[in-house]
Amino acid sequence: MTEALVEHWVDNAKYTGTSARRGEVTNPATGKVTSSVCFADEADARHVIAAAARAARSWGRSSLSTRTRILFRFRELLNARKQELAAIITAEHGKVLDDAAGEVTRGLEVVEFACGMPHLLKGSFSEGVSTGVNVHSKRQPLGVVGIISPFNFPAMVPMWFYPIAIAAGNTVVVKPSEKDPSALIWVAELWKEAGLPDGVFNVLQGDKVAVDALLDSPDVAAVSFVGSTPIARYVYERATANGKRVQALGGAKNHMVVLPDADLDVVADAAVNAGFGSAGERCMAVSVLVTVGPIADDVIDRISARMAKLRVGDGTLGCDMGPLVTKAHRDRVASFVDAGVAAGASLVVDGRAVDVADRPDGFWLGPTLFDNVTPDMSVYTEEIFGPVLSVVRVDTYQQALDLVNANPYGNGVAVFTRDGGVAREFEHDVHVGMIGVNVPIPVPMAYYSFGGWKASLFGDSHAHGVEGVHFFTRGKVVTSRWVDPARSPSSGVALAFPTHD
Repeated sequence: MTEALVEHWVDNAKYTGTSARRGEVTNPATGKVTSSVCFADEADARHVIAAAARAARSWGRSSLSTRTRILFRFRELLNARKQELAAIITAEHGKVLDDAAGEVTRGLEVVEFACGMPHLLKGSFSEGVSTGVNVHSKRQPLGVVGIISPFNFPAMVPMWFYPIAIAAGNTVVVKPSEKDPSALIWVAELWKEAGLPDGVFNVLQGDKVAVDALLDSPDVAAVSFVGSTPIARYVYERATANGKRVQALGGAKNHMVVLPDADLDVVADAAVNAGFGSAGERCMAVSVLVTVGPIADDVIDRISARMAKLRVGDGTLGCDMGPLVTKAHRDRVASFVDAGVAAGASLVVDGRAVDVADRPDGFWLGPTLFDNVTPDMSVYTEEIFGPVLSVVRVDTYQQALDLVNANPYGNGVAVFTRDGGVAREFEHDVHVGMIGVNVPIPVPMAYYSFGGWKASLFGDSHAHGVEGVHFFTRGKVVTSRWVDPARSPSSGVALAFPTHD
């Protein structure tokens, strides 16, 4: 049987390219290779980027009504067929089907936001700023933009960017993760069905060669990236050195602060959902639970009882949590559990021994809970990106706040309390970009922007929302005077600095 090949997408058609390099794509639940994916060489990358560059001028000058009509059509097609996309995600990433469908639904919110681009791109106009002088502003597309996407949300994360970029008049080249590359080819086919012209949406498969091509190409005006902090820093430094706009969203170590007055059943539900959903492979997953005062034992008991009921298995079979994305990643996460034990943390629930009898070769690691974790341990300092939840005990609210603020990451944080005054103070004082109050994963709606502070963001712009619109457009201000020669004599030569008197 011939192994399936996941190709590039250019000019509304699949493209194998000239490179013979390939990567393996596995089903994480079975451990079996299901397909191979093309890895672009420099010539393949130039070919795909060139197609986007050819299309950029005509698409950028297309009417807003044309763009939004296609976007609405894409939205309807995707909403009707999102279960197909969810099945593709589960087969290559491993997350359970409900989680995969939820990912697509959250991505659709950005598509819906981008459908309002005619309003979002409205400029301003001032009449009569001086005698016969008017001023107006406008926003115009950048041209070709590159999007480099991680493995954990192969559909949603690219949708943070490309609907807005396309609606604003840009063409895009998306580089998906080589671990789960098929989702974006399915999306590309849907764009074609929606009527998007050739060259507007392109997919470049591969590894670092493809990434560097986007960072270096003079035809690419801007790059959006989501991934680990070391790679986000690399993308930012290399792309900005080449004169590009960059929004590079990096890693996270998200805390959930629990105050003594919180509803502990709500806390336990939230901690399990936010810590172990999608096997912890979320940049917004809660990985640190900070308990304030004497409540830690009670919180841990409630969380442990809920963890005991979680079913780990194949995401297509109605389980609560699926496998990790690759064996290498599973082993990396397990090594952090080993390190936590060695450092003296209390292992309350050990996920290393989870047994999925009907899928013995899957990349399994069950939900794991540590207590008595200290800020010097690697389970606290590193972004594990797996189903590992660490409990840090502190005595006071101020100690909890200081702990969060001292962390080098600033992506997301949550506080659980019944005290509105304390919550308001926390919102103001915490050094984090996205804050949840009794909400464990504070992912904002698409009309607000997504992104963190400190080592969680490189660049000046967050994803989607108004910031996203401004990232994918550049502003112009036009000052104009139309003189009526019958009524306005020449003002003569004046070399002084112009004023509006």
